[in-house]
Amino acid sequence: MKNTLKTTMLLASMGALIMFISSFWGSGGLIIGLFLALAMVGGSYWMSDKLAIRSAHAVEVEEGQLPEYRSIMSELSELSGQPMPRLYVSPDPQPNAFATGRNPANAAVCITEGLIQHLPWDQIRGVLAHEMAHIKNRDILIGSVAAAMAMAISFVANMAQFAMIFGGGNRDRNRNPLVGLLLMIVAPIAAALIQMAISRSREFQADRTAARMIGDGEPLAAALEKLDVASRAIPSLANANQAQMYIANPLAGRKMAFRNLFTTHPPMDKRISRLRDRSWQEVL
Repeated sequence: MKNTLKTTMLLASMGALIMFISSFWGSGGLIIGLFLALAMVGGSYWMSDKLAIRSAHAVEVEEGQLPEYRSIMSELSELSGQPMPRLYVSPDPQPNAFATGRNPANAAVCITEGLIQHLPWDQIRGVLAHEMAHIKNRDILIGSVAAAMAMAISFVANMAQFAMIFGGGNRDRNRNPLVGLLLMIVAPIAAALIQMAISRSREFQADRTAARMIGDGEPLAAALEKLDVASRAIPSLANANQAQMYIANPLAGRKMAFRNLFTTHPPMDKRISRLRDRSWQEVL
């Protein structure tokens, strides 16, 4: 219920922000913005998983490929009582993974080639349990929608800036350089705030659920240690708007202003500590 409410609020916020940006072109722009907002809100709900997969340049795992991957996911699907999600692999060299989709029946899990190359399968099993936990906890819709929304807002704002530089729209407003400056500021801040709307506590909960699912927190803890180091040393192909979906922040190695203010992941050392002190066994 909480995630459904959050998703509704995020979709409404995206529509309102798109219309706000479009209003700089007067009543005509506002009408266009309304239709654009409706299209993007609907697309964010129905197409968010496809956007995430496409953004990661991932390909679906065919029958007979990566039997360990398929075997682990089959086991975890049975343990969690969830349908088997579609399986993908991204060519990203950084070890990482994410889950996406609007519900368990339409879920997908994606791992990177870097994950396969740098981690043994017992630790990958811990990572996949974390992603299956996101599906079980119904986290995937709000995460997928938020990522799609951030991309949509950035696209609309960039188009608005382009139009203001090269002409068009309401002439008086375009003459005011503060309008262009406002759009340049609003887009990245809005995208960052959308990412922050996804509670970082969901990562702790997914870690907890994963450890309980497989009866051991060590495989995931060991995996997170390696992912933390790799995320700072190996550049990722991940889109910044999709970063909050990954199990480890794929942008940890990039120099970014206000990193701590807008980070979408809880501190890795705290996640690892909670897995190893066996607090995941405690009854909530």
